Amino acid sequence: MSGPSYDPVPWSTDHTEDTPYANPPLSPGARLSSFQAPETEPLDLGDDLGAPRPRFIGAALAREGPNPRESYASSSNSFPVADDYSSSVYALNAGQQSPRDPNFYNLSYRDDPNAPEVNASEATVGMNKGFSGSTPYLQEKRSAYAAPARSRKRAWIIGGVIFALLVLAGIALAVYFAVVKPNATKDKDSSGAIGNHDGGESSSSAKPSASATPGDVKIVTGGDGSKVTKDDGSTFTYQNSFGGYWYWDPEDPFNNGARAQSWSPALNETFHYGVDIIRGVNLGGWLNTEPFISPALYEKYPTAVDEWTLSQAMAADTAGGGLNQLEEHYKTFITEEDFAQIAGAGLNWVRIPIAFWAIETRDNEPFLAKTSWTYFLKAIQWARKYGIRINLDLHALPGSQNGWNHSGRLGTVNFLNGPMGLANAQRSLDYIRILAEFISQPQYKDVVAMFGVTNEPQGPQFGQENLIRFYLEAYKIVRNAGGVGEGKGPFISYHEGFQGLSRWDGTFVNSDRTSMDVHPYLCFGPQSADGYDKYANTPCTAWAANQNNSMTNFGLTTAGEFSNAINDCGLFVNGVGLGIRYEGTYQGGGTRIGSCDQWTNYKTWDATRKAQIMQFALASMDALQNFFFWTWKIGNSTASGDVPSPAWSYQLGLQEGWMPKDPRKAAGTCDQTAPFNGPLKSWQTGGAGADQIPVSFSQAYAWPPTSISNAGAATLLPTYTPTGPVPTLPGPTFSPTASAAKIDVGTGWQNTADNAGLYVEVPGCSYLDPWVGPTAAPPSPLCAAGAAAKRDVVPPPTITTPPSRR
Repeated sequence: MSGPSYDPVPWSTDHTEDTPYANPPLSPGARLSSFQAPETEPLDLGDDLGAPRPRFIGAALAREGPNPRESYASSSNSFPVADDYSSSVYALNAGQQSPRDPNFYNLSYRDDPNAPEVNASEATVGMNKGFSGSTPYLQEKRSAYAAPARSRKRAWIIGGVIFALLVLAGIALAVYFAVVKPNATKDKDSSGAIGNHDGGESSSSAKPSASATPGDVKIVTGGDGSKVTKDDGSTFTYQNSFGGYWYWDPEDPFNNGARAQSWSPALNETFHYGVDIIRGVNLGGWLNTEPFISPALYEKYPTAVDEWTLSQAMAADTAGGGLNQLEEHYKTFITEEDFAQIAGAGLNWVRIPIAFWAIETRDNEPFLAKTSWTYFLKAIQWARKYGIRINLDLHALPGSQNGWNHSGRLGTVNFLNGPMGLANAQRSLDYIRILAEFISQPQYKDVVAMFGVTNEPQGPQFGQENLIRFYLEAYKIVRNAGGVGEGKGPFISYHEGFQGLSRWDGTFVNSDRTSMDVHPYLCFGPQSADGYDKYANTPCTAWAANQNNSMTNFGLTTAGEFSNAINDCGLFVNGVGLGIRYEGTYQGGGTRIGSCDQWTNYKTWDATRKAQIMQFALASMDALQNFFFWTWKIGNSTASGDVPSPAWSYQLGLQEGWMPKDPRKAAGTCDQTAPFNGPLKSWQTGGAGADQIPVSFSQAYAWPPTSISNAGAATLLPTYTPTGPVPTLPGPTFSPTASAAKIDVGTGWQNTADNAGLYVEVPGCSYLDPWVGPTAAPPSPLCAAGAAAKRDVVPPPTITTPPSRR
């Protein structure tokens, strides 16, 4: 297809991956700055606009290039191995009565009518297509549900009643012992019962304790069409046509037997990174609010532009519910049914942004402290119930890592930048440590399988060298919590910091399970009136090669965020009150293209428009390979009563028909000539050679940094000392059950040998507000006589060699 009338994706002609700063394109009317933005100074809107530079969600350019956007605000199946079972829930009844045929896949029994491997010409059994040859499993199923033999003639009325009762009791027992109880068996089973997807040892040590009598059948699992009971006793119908099944036993709440889809490994099976595909979605705006995702929260308080000002406005509004209004948002914006729908949509991962105030707040920070953690624990429970893995995304750091509204406070960067840059980084490492210790516990590690240690750090502001130093220290902290090797704590995800993926080649070689994260968007560059038909192949040409190269040269590479938006239309997409480029109201300037009505009023979209968006979505998924769409849900506006930014909502796209019901349909959309073909190297997945980072690399990028941007030598800056009490995160609480008192939720701290204190102020030393801004001068003197000796020793400045490039 022909391209748009202008080129919003590529860099200027002298740009290459090795020269990512070469003449990036400017927004119409924008004045040149180092950040491709309309400000007179980087990260500063200027006095005339009355607001500092906010944030959005990703890179400014269509590629993953070096500069932050100038926005304001915010396949294939897994290997069919001998013990990887089909999508039939009944087929999970393995090894209970007789040994299984190791060539189970060859029997081709499927529950998934949409699975591409099902031959339409095969016989159909109910809703399940395809069985060929002799299948003992179908025979077992028929036997299990066969009607019992009729009794001899007696009194027909009495006999009929007794017979009916016996049939019901027999079916209940058959369901339990033939389906429910086998599904609950997760220990090492030589016959291959549920688990051992890869032939290895099951990762779940939990064993079910469910019991049943003819009059009391406990239903702890189910597939498509089954009834699910929620914590509050209400029910809904589970819809999953892909062979997925839920599992929840309140007597055994850490059981990992659920599977999202037939092609996705169950939680007690190994997820083969680089082979099994991450098809995920973000739960943005839930535990870390953003104006355009939850517009109703911000419409109620017109002065609120970020969670800092929203929290202040709510706290002052005691009659309206005060700050606890945020908890009501946590309760209602995302619920258990969302997780069930995500699994039913063919998605197997969620990325959940949380903020540091899930752990604690300090001084005058106005955020609702600790409450969001309670709801993250609910997310773990719901993800476990539906077989979904979690990428925990630390979305907001103290002082702000990028100055955008999602970091908590719109304004300046105070992380690795300015006089409090080092102290805020120390504090951030503590929060990474606290989270890593919790999620590395055996009760949680198979569900929270990835940890994004920092979302969208402003690399161009404080430099890649110091970002590598921070990432390397975070790496040591996470691995110290859980240990080294596959199954020992989460995959670590590093955002590329707007540096470009190729600039990370040669870093973290022989590390243990590290991955790159990139956030490609098209919508924040130059605007165009062109429709989706002109962008049908743009994701393929703009993103696919970079993803392939990074998967080869660095290792696992995911797109942590992307959307269907091709322009910046939508309420608060560029921030509260900051306008829209497309309509010419953007405060950074620009020429009006037209009205946003056609891009936001989705109820007027016809079948052609929806098909074009669908094609764009499929191309994006195929190009990015392992992905997390931003975002699952956009809330309604109180003004319109509708979703004001429809291109950003996966859920709405499913409902209205512009998102694929089966994301596997994306495979082959880009028709790549050289796509990445796994597996990853052994050390990249925690195997041989892992955690053997070259000594030279560790020495060159040792922590702490020797200098901080906009502040100078680290020896002259405020730092903390590790002497404070550590706020260990609590585990979940469960409804009272017969065995509730025996349930071990963990201590919150996996590595008992890790007993260092929390980074806190040194008595006798002076500190600035963590959010003070980079232009403030450091305290002078830093410390009173005698207090300086208690500060952490910071090495003298040295010159380090940048990482090699390939």
